[in-house]
Amino acid sequence: MDPVTPQPADTEPRPDRRGRTGLVGLVRAVPIRWRILSIAALNSLVVLVLVSLIWSGARVLRTAWDDVRQVRESDKILALLESETGRLQNLIHRYINQPSPDLFAEILLLREAVLGTLTNRASTDPMLSGSVEELERATERFLGGFGDLRALQTTIKSTYENQVQAPARDIAALFAVIGGATGQRDALILPPLGRAREAFTAMLVAANSYYLSLSQQAAEEAQQNTETIERTIPVMSSLADNDLQKMALEKLKLRTTALRDGLQELTDQLAKRSDLLRNSIDASQAATIAAIDALSVKMRQREQKAQETFDRTLTGISRKVLSIALIFLGIIMTAGIIIALSIRLPLQQILSSMHAITSGNYDRRVAGTEAKDEIGAMARAVEVFRENAIDKRKAENDLRESKEKAESALLELKTAQQNLIDAERLAALGSLVAGVAHEVNNPIGISLTVASSFTRRATTFEAELKGDTPLRRSQLDEFVRSTRDAAQQLVGNLQRAAELIQSFKQVAVDRSHAERRQFNLHEATDQIVASLKPVLKRAPIRLDIDVPESLVIDGYPGAYGQILTNLFLNAANHAFTDGRAGTITITARPRGNDDVEIIFADDGAGMTPDVQRQAFDPFFTTRRNEGGTGLGLHIVYNLVTQQLGGRMMLESRLGQGTTFRIIMPKTATGGTASAAPPIDGNLQWPTRTISSS
Repeated sequence: MDPVTPQPADTEPRPDRRGRTGLVGLVRAVPIRWRILSIAALNSLVVLVLVSLIWSGARVLRTAWDDVRQVRESDKILALLESETGRLQNLIHRYINQPSPDLFAEILLLREAVLGTLTNRASTDPMLSGSVEELERATERFLGGFGDLRALQTTIKSTYENQVQAPARDIAALFAVIGGATGQRDALILPPLGRAREAFTAMLVAANSYYLSLSQQAAEEAQQNTETIERTIPVMSSLADNDLQKMALEKLKLRTTALRDGLQELTDQLAKRSDLLRNSIDASQAATIAAIDALSVKMRQREQKAQETFDRTLTGISRKVLSIALIFLGIIMTAGIIIALSIRLPLQQILSSMHAITSGNYDRRVAGTEAKDEIGAMARAVEVFRENAIDKRKAENDLRESKEKAESALLELKTAQQNLIDAERLAALGSLVAGVAHEVNNPIGISLTVASSFTRRATTFEAELKGDTPLRRSQLDEFVRSTRDAAQQLVGNLQRAAELIQSFKQVAVDRSHAERRQFNLHEATDQIVASLKPVLKRAPIRLDIDVPESLVIDGYPGAYGQILTNLFLNAANHAFTDGRAGTITITARPRGNDDVEIIFADDGAGMTPDVQRQAFDPFFTTRRNEGGTGLGLHIVYNLVTQQLGGRMMLESRLGQGTTFRIIMPKTATGGTASAAPPIDGNLQWPTRTISSS
């Protein structure tokens, strides 16, 4: 917080603020909670007034809205009636032109729907109930006309079948009889017979067309062709040459007359059907539509009236609400300003005192501590805070001095911790040096003994050679044989020493230089194992290694060597204590295309679940009294996870051995950091996976 220059507290009101501060002082006599409650009371009063006003107007609005809603419901009923009657009219026309059971069933269903709409909905609708009788009468006429029309349609069908088609079938048979009774092809009766047949065929086509389409032209054509047949019959009678033809012609005349009368009867009935369809169906449907339109006009007028009432009431309520809101808003704003000033002014004084305290000016006392309201209590609390700040500043000075002493001690502790880690890192290398020195000492000692013996034998042979006694062949053969044996022993032991030295040299170079390079995992494992054999010889431990020769790693061989060394020493010291025999197995396998899995397992003592949970923690050891530092596995874990970029898992069961599973990339992803990071109280260790069988 930025320092604020302390300002002296206002002790006397200024002349231009005397009236305001006097009113504020009067209000401060009321507790703050009552001041705030007064604003809430004013707001509640406004709400009550507005609610009562809105409630009274809402009843009028509800009535108007109910009228509008009812008008719309009535409109839906009228629209449904109009749609149903129109659809019924279309179905009746279709049924008249193409009668079918499906159309008739649909007409009956729609008729019941229209009657149901009138009976169940229109008669119970409060706005339609007074006018539904006229609608019912028009609809009944409309539906009754369909019954008359259907009866007439049955009569028309019977007339067409019995008085038109039946005579036509007889006429066709008589034409066949007349033609069959004519024996000669050149008979004089054949031309008028052909004309009569043509007229008959044209008459049938025209009669069917008239019956189906009510075409007046077809009716006239059918009548004309019938007359043509009647005119042709006397001509054929005069030309008939046998009794059969004459008898058939007499019957043909009678059936033609019957056909003409049937066509006339059909014409009259179809005309009557058209009149009935026009006067009973279409006119009744038009009357129904007119009644619906008249009711719709009334509905529109009533809806308009209800809408005007709705708008007028809503406008009046809005004006009253706005007026009352403005009046109370002024009252509330005035009261709010006065109450705010009664709170803000003393709070400004407290804020000024707080700024002074935060800027380090603890000498200024807080103003307003003598007030009796809540802000006075706040002022007294700030005064206590000022006094505490004075005590805190003194305590901070004391704490600063203690912190400087603690930081010095912490630095010394970190240095000691780093020295412990470095010592642990070099402990394995020191053990390696001691073991290699012991191993190299044996072949070098043997070589020295052989060389000394060979020197004495050469001196003896030289004396024998210079003596007076002639040298025998057996002596020469003995000297050559002993020389050859000595040379072989020297070469074998010196070669063994050279191999040990070379292995130690490579391991030492890898340990002392954290350089990244490509190395063969099989060769590196053999070199590390060779350097650790002196340690293994001190205990009856058998070593099984299964590492493919084709695994090449791009990483840090020194880190890998330290990992195996620490695991070896950990197994030798903890898994096989007190000379216990056992087996250590090292296996390596590719894991996918990018990783390699290394398993270091022993069949030793194993670990308890508690030990497993803490195995990788720094400075944790179960052999503290025997000189253990607790950094061996911690260094291994950090080398695997940080420098090699892999992960490490531990599986163990008490009495059944321990398995360390290391999965690391073939190309190391970690950095060239040291074997283990410095121990710090704020250090966050990587997550470890430890499973217990």
